[in-house]
Amino acid sequence: MGCVGAPDLIIEILSPSNNQKKLINKYEVYEESGVKEYWIIHPSEKTLFIYTLIEGKYIPSKLYTMGHKVSSSVLKGFVLDLEQVFEGLGE
Repeated sequence: MGCVGAPDLIIEILSPSNNQKKLINKYEVYEESGVKEYWIIHPSEKTLFIYTLIEGKYIPSKLYTMGHKVSSSVLKGFVLDLEQVFEGLGE
């Protein structure tokens, strides 16, 4: 059993092993596949970027960080409290 089509939302928490080439490749694959939102959380920098698919191209959000509560445009009612996320991930 598998998944047919692209997910609406992907949230990626970066690790030290993530490199720029991998991230660019994933970004392009997700954009091309039609993933509506791609969230990238950077734990050591305590930041979040959201890429939203509009007319087939990703549009980046502003930079979110500690203290922000962020909602998804594709998952109605979903709110992520970045304070809790970064506390939970530790240093």
